[in-house]
Amino acid sequence: MVVIPLQPSAMRPARTSVSDRGSLDPGTKPLINLLRGWPAPSVLPVAQLKAATADVLADSDMAVSSLQYGPDAGFQPLRALLARYLSRFFSAYGVPNDPGRICITGGASQNAACILQSFTDPAYTACIWVSAPCYFLMCPIFEDSGFAGRLRAVPEDDKGTDVEALERGFQEFGPRPPVSDSYKPNLAPDRKAYRHVVYVVPTSSNPSGSSMTVARREQLVRLARKYDALLIADDVYDFLQWDVPHADAVLANKQGSVALPSPLPRLVDVDRMLPRAEDDENDGRDVQDRRFGNAISNASFSKIVAPGMRTGWVEATPAFSYGLAQTGSTKSGGAPSQFSAATIAVLMHTGELDRHLREVARPALQWRHRLLAQAVQEHLGEFLDIKCGALPTGPSSTMATFGGYFLWLKLRRTDISAAAISKRALADENLVIAEGPLFEVKGDEESAQFDDHIRLCFAWEDEAKIVEGVKRLAHVLRNWDQPRAKASNSIDAGAFK
Repeated sequence: MVVIPLQPSAMRPARTSVSDRGSLDPGTKPLINLLRGWPAPSVLPVAQLKAATADVLADSDMAVSSLQYGPDAGFQPLRALLARYLSRFFSAYGVPNDPGRICITGGASQNAACILQSFTDPAYTACIWVSAPCYFLMCPIFEDSGFAGRLRAVPEDDKGTDVEALERGFQEFGPRPPVSDSYKPNLAPDRKAYRHVVYVVPTSSNPSGSSMTVARREQLVRLARKYDALLIADDVYDFLQWDVPHADAVLANKQGSVALPSPLPRLVDVDRMLPRAEDDENDGRDVQDRRFGNAISNASFSKIVAPGMRTGWVEATPAFSYGLAQTGSTKSGGAPSQFSAATIAVLMHTGELDRHLREVARPALQWRHRLLAQAVQEHLGEFLDIKCGALPTGPSSTMATFGGYFLWLKLRRTDISAAAISKRALADENLVIAEGPLFEVKGDEESAQFDDHIRLCFAWEDEAKIVEGVKRLAHVLRNWDQPRAKASNSIDAGAFK
């Protein structure tokens, strides 16, 4: 077996700007990173991927197909497997088993850029509306696509994205300008420019952990239809959901099988199922324009297989999926991640992906969530409130559901900021946490501010470090008003590059 030695620089995670801060002084406490939103190494399906890769390369036809340029819409067997899997998983919502609705992508982030290239026009599209608090690394993608200075925050309430605030924002821009003013006249007939784009994480939102209600999802789709908006739903946590027992219950076996609770309808499901009202039919758009729909599911295998696979998918109307496959970079290089897509197709075909989710990924996250929530309630309860994902305090007739990677906490004290706490936690405790301002929409921070919030991730660190990290944070807050010794750690500005 040939082993390629990796230089330290090759092993260093790419996101040093936010996730790898901390002193390397051996005399300090070991770094604990409760910011990083990565899957723990222990849950990566290494053995399954090794076997699947061998299967791909052992079959001469599949080997050649997976190593060549792929078709524009992606590896056809994976599209077919996904269509069948999604139609079964979301069977309550009548999801059709139609590969024509599926387009394979290079992951949710890469595909967001492709969506903007093919379905927006900076001269016609008014702006990007972002549900806040937001996944902070999406903002640069929007800016790189010509929307710098045109990102707008839409606050969340306890039901999801505030549709009344969003409609007021839409109305500020008035009637649509003539499409002839577009910079991209070549989009038609296979693509179109939307007047507005709305970015949301409807299920287990990052960072808040909350899930939008079904009623709010319907309201959002109706609003998108009315104002020619495209809803980009970041659907990366739908398969990472679990039941949450009450606080004094005992999980029988953290390594046991965890089935998925009944899923919520995705926005793409709502858009397909929801009848069009008369005002939708008379909104000034022709049938050819409306065939693209107003909501898409931008999904990824990063959280359910491994981020390094760089593979995802879009589910949308057949017209939208076809149009997305016409993006210039895809037409030139073929669908991204062709070899990874073939490997994942084997995982799905053999049932290994479903088994991994049921027996490894969900049980691990359910247990880690419980550890973090219990630790926060025990050690930080006097300082912070869990906004979503707290353990119920007693038996209930309805089992709570949670999912994703994060807990979103609100400070009780009003005289200190999350940014100051984050800085001191790093300096005094070698603890990395995510301060609320990180999740404000870039360029529109005033519309939705979160300097009284902190996000903690339970997916990355070892279980013992999760609890130890909470204890360190509690120590920082408990001694906030006490005189401090000289900090043992410091922030190196070079680490933020």
